[in-house]
Amino acid sequence: MKLIINGENKEFEDGKSLQEILKELNLEGKVMAAAVNMEIVKQDKWSEFKPNDGDKLELLDFVGGG
Repeated sequence: MKLIINGENKEFEDGKSLQEILKELNLEGKVMAAAVNMEIVKQDKWSEFKPNDGDKLELLDFVGGG
């Protein structure tokens, strides 16, 4: 399946969960929020949420500053 992640085209095996995609991208534990097609997916649903081909994912990390 083809996904657009933070503006970049990526390909993954069909049927992968959002959690599996994060693990494959080595982002597990680094991403604090995820939106799929501008809809927030709660972190406790990442292991069961399966994006569809062509979905746009925004993966966000919170950075402190001042």
